[in-house]
Amino acid sequence: MARQKRKSLEERIADRQARRPPMKEDKYFEHGPAKWLFIVFMVFVVVIHLVGLVIVMMMEQT
Repeated sequence: MARQKRKSLEERIADRQARRPPMKEDKYFEHGPAKWLFIVFMVFVVVIHLVGLVIVMMMEQT
């Protein structure tokens, strides 16, 4: 019995993506929790930068 050659990973991914329906307009995240994780991460980064700025400003006053 001849062994069938398996498609490469890139070809399998391309086939799977070709079967997907097109994404809706203005929809960048297919996975809802991924969108919220991204938003929480961005807010966290902004807050950390603001806290660091306040600390540096307080240290310069003394």
